[in-house]
Amino acid sequence: MLMLPPLSLYIHVPWCIRKCPYCDFNSHKADGLLPEQEYIQALLADLEQDLPWVQGREIQSIFIGGGTPSLFSVAAYQTLFTELQKRLRFAPDIEITLEANPGTFEAEKFAGYRQLGINRLSIGIQSFQPHQLEKLGRVHDREQALNAIGLARESGFDNFNLDLMHGLPGQTVEQALDDLRTALSFQPQHLSWYQLTIEPNTEFYKRPPRLPEDDTLWDIQEAGLELLAQQGFEHYEISAFSQPGKAAKHNLNYWQFGDYLGIGAGAHGKVTLAEANTIMRTHKTRAPKDYLNPDKRFLAGKQTIDPEDIGLECLMNALRLKQGIAVEDFEERTFLSLDAVAEPINKAQQLGLLNVDKRIYATEKGQQYLNELLALFLTE
Repeated sequence: MLMLPPLSLYIHVPWCIRKCPYCDFNSHKADGLLPEQEYIQALLADLEQDLPWVQGREIQSIFIGGGTPSLFSVAAYQTLFTELQKRLRFAPDIEITLEANPGTFEAEKFAGYRQLGINRLSIGIQSFQPHQLEKLGRVHDREQALNAIGLARESGFDNFNLDLMHGLPGQTVEQALDDLRTALSFQPQHLSWYQLTIEPNTEFYKRPPRLPEDDTLWDIQEAGLELLAQQGFEHYEISAFSQPGKAAKHNLNYWQFGDYLGIGAGAHGKVTLAEANTIMRTHKTRAPKDYLNPDKRFLAGKQTIDPEDIGLECLMNALRLKQGIAVEDFEERTFLSLDAVAEPINKAQQLGLLNVDKRIYATEKGQQYLNELLALFLTE
């Protein structure tokens, strides 16, 4: 009998106060009052169409991303969660994360979110340096960032993530470390610390800022990793760090090729179909006005992953993790035996990029040359 992967739920809220110049996510500037209740009802109708893909499973984690989900009121999320629990079974230890930005108006809602059962916040700080916040187009300042983190803890959140960027325009090693030290002073359970990259279809792509030289970027990375290790943070994924036992359940499920339903404008999902030994990816209608149009469909497309690509897709995610993936999970979640990828695995091992015992995981060298490691599987 096929063992289905764990199942998570991703919910996308597409509105922001202002579109940041580096952002390539499906986010849209909010003009006037947000259609909260209309959007909540659309999310529920969207979910109704996806319910056959649940296949009896509990929901292990929920992630509400955006956009800026903290723009929505407590009342809107109360309606949403009341209705979600009528349709889905939540695991007893479910992790429910909401992305929040540190504007004072939004931070005031934290206590209400916590009372609803949202038990994890991901706070988009990006930097504590005023000049960098201005360059990044953030709507908050340093004081609002500091206040929001303190308020999150006061509101009962004993599990929160801080989002920080490095490699910012003109940033020095010491400035990058100062951001990290400030974040660490709040003793967060989790940090997302990632390098600013210039993505197509962003303002920074049209008008690129001057970023630090490669040598400086390397020095920032080395110094930051050393500092985080000294503070007891486990570097469990390329840009994710956690205190022991506090890795994000939702992200772990994603990276280990678990299943997830995606509802909301532009949301993506991945579903294993038990009866057919197939894996399907889905994406929803992207523009909020179309998503809210009753004459439009929520499901914009679905595609079955070609059997010859399943192993690569699994490993492209799993090898981002220090722990990789258990061989047993790889075989169950891809419908492949390890023999099916023996040739690239052997080559990767010979090059010192990969280890295989009860788990498949990149060596330290393999993590450093992850693209080259993945390319070995891509050529199959």
